[in-house]
Amino acid sequence: MIAALIHELGMSAGVTLPEVRVTDDGSRLPSVYQVEVAAAVSVGAATAAAAAMLGTDAAVDVREALAAFRDERYFRIDGEPGELWAELSGDYRTADGWVRLHCNFDHHRVAALRALGLSRGADREAVRRACESRTALEIERRVTQENGCAAALRTQGEWRADPRARAVARTPLVEVTRLPASPGGSGDGQPFAEGVSHPGERAGGGDGLGLGGARVEAGASRRGEGSRGSSPGGWEVKGALEGVRVLDLTRVIAGPVATRTMAAYGADVLKVGAPDVPEVPGLVISTAFGKRSCHLDLRSDGGRRALAELVEGADVVVRAVRPGALRVVDELVDCTPGLVSVEITAYGPAGGRGFDSLVQMATGIAWGDPPRPLPAQVLDHATGYLAAFGAIAALLRRRVEGGSWRVRLSLARTAQWLDELGKGEPVDRFDIAGSLGEMDSGFGRLTYVLPPGRIGGRRPEWTSPPPPQGADFPTWRPRD
Repeated sequence: MIAALIHELGMSAGVTLPEVRVTDDGSRLPSVYQVEVAAAVSVGAATAAAAAMLGTDAAVDVREALAAFRDERYFRIDGEPGELWAELSGDYRTADGWVRLHCNFDHHRVAALRALGLSRGADREAVRRACESRTALEIERRVTQENGCAAALRTQGEWRADPRARAVARTPLVEVTRLPASPGGSGDGQPFAEGVSHPGERAGGGDGLGLGGARVEAGASRRGEGSRGSSPGGWEVKGALEGVRVLDLTRVIAGPVATRTMAAYGADVLKVGAPDVPEVPGLVISTAFGKRSCHLDLRSDGGRRALAELVEGADVVVRAVRPGALRVVDELVDCTPGLVSVEITAYGPAGGRGFDSLVQMATGIAWGDPPRPLPAQVLDHATGYLAAFGAIAALLRRRVEGGSWRVRLSLARTAQWLDELGKGEPVDRFDIAGSLGEMDSGFGRLTYVLPPGRIGGRRPEWTSPPPPQGADFPTWRPRD
């Protein structure tokens, strides 16, 4: 089933993936949903796409994929876990059900308190009392109007009647489409290995055919000269995406997981942030392996110029914000030929703020009294690995067909897919042994979950620890 689903994803994206060998020792996380299938398919699809870049085989282990889906739970700095949830984040009983508030960022906490008529210093007990006297949908509406993040617990039937659900249902799980020629160029960008270094200051058809009838086969060379590498076998795992420049404009989990996965296969990933943009400290470190990090102030002319140069020199730009939230980036992406644009949202084309835990509530995935969340941030991690798959699939097509490409995914569409995989009796059978690695960093000794998957029998790896935020210049490394 897992290998067949990976194959179907490849065909939907217009690429032919290598066969994926699946190893399953029976590991499971406790859920009625087939979390193990979602984990193995999403990790396996990204792995297979990376293998296709080198023309080699791919493998995925179900237990390793499940470990990767829970990596933030096992991440340690000098043996100490990080804080993942703020005091006021969580589920609250309402007059007619349940609502979840996301208060990890200060501005979201303030918005939620304002919506509930509470002072900034209100504690969890005050929030609990305020929620008990209101309906779940009323709280969701009020918090959203205050630019906060909340989600009422819905049944799956109630979710299907929601306009957002109807919009999401019309989209593919991973949408890969070629864009028309941009105003700034022909739209036929060169394959990434043909590019020159940038100085700077800083969905396809289901038949596996590309446009014009050119099949995108596993092993197609970036320069037409075959696979590259310096290992005894003639190639290295990191060679799969060596020379690819990925601009990371994401935070929290789904987007950073996508770009971290690409970094494990050798991409030059540059995370762009700003000192005043809030992050979850533990997550921003655990998802930054193999990346570089810079800060830009997009309110300044210099910051916008630097961003424009980074976009112009990139092969892939990954965004994880609601539609229209970064118009300056939208404009840059739209006029840059040869770019792969990856867009991750919570609720798809209908828009709206959201995080994994909120989407689980809104879509009915967490339905129960009290709510029963998934045993991992499954929507985030699955969407992240599927986004990496979509990005690499678009690169595979670009080097054969040229052009600019857009990849779109949403947490809500991933939730729909998870439900479509079917349900069963929950089984709790999982052991993290053998899936952890350690690395020294500027933050201390890090314990982390090793990257899952194998290409050519070899595991991907991160060759550098997470950097301090803003530690690097906003410039690209020269291409080989």
